[in-house]
Amino acid sequence: MGSQAAQRTLLGFDFGTGSIGVAIGQELTGTASPLPALKAKDGIPDWDQLKRLIEEWQPDLLVIGLPLNMDGTEQWITARAKKFAGRLHGRFGTPFEMQDERLTTADAKERLFELGGYQALQKDKIDSVSAVLIIESYMQRAYQ
Repeated sequence: MGSQAAQRTLLGFDFGTGSIGVAIGQELTGTASPLPALKAKDGIPDWDQLKRLIEEWQPDLLVIGLPLNMDGTEQWITARAKKFAGRLHGRFGTPFEMQDERLTTADAKERLFELGGYQALQKDKIDSVSAVLIIESYMQRAYQ
């Protein structure tokens, strides 16, 4: 890995049909932070809102969660997440990687509960914390 790769800005997504979690990450610090989740209508986001996000953060890489069953097989939403990733790339030209997201929702709920109890367990917050975990697991895998 070149020195350039360790300084990229990553924009992470936890795809869902009603809500898409979003997070921003920096490879230099190895950290990620949740951004407001995007509303989606049957998996289709507001592309103008996404364009503004891309313009604001200027990510070097998009990291999209790949939903799989616990045994590693694909589920119905796997193809939808891949299609979302392809559309992001097609519209904005930003390189992307798919990241296995098994356990991220459970981990996100656990992390939010630790931070604020039951009140913190709001759906949009869970989705964006899941996006944080997707970025973090991508970085851990990329730098092992």
